[in-house]
Amino acid sequence: MTRNELLSRISINPNVCFGKPCVRGRRIWVSLVLDWLASGLEVSQVMREYDLTKEDVLACIAYGAEMSRERYVEIALDAAR
Repeated sequence: MTRNELLSRISINPNVCFGKPCVRGRRIWVSLVLDWLASGLEVSQVMREYDLTKEDVLACIAYGAEMSRERYVEIALDAAR
């Protein structure tokens, strides 16, 4: 799938989940999927837990990648380098 096809699987509606980005047609936040993946859950586990497709999970990752291009999160600098 192309990046645009993946991103089309994400929806933002001010009347659904407080306007947070969600998997289209679901009330599953992109940030929740990314948090679970970051905590070590496998893609297959997230898919089973939330009844998502692999493309849904990849869409969440693609959306997170797009957001990281626009906004930076402050993190501590690695002084050892």
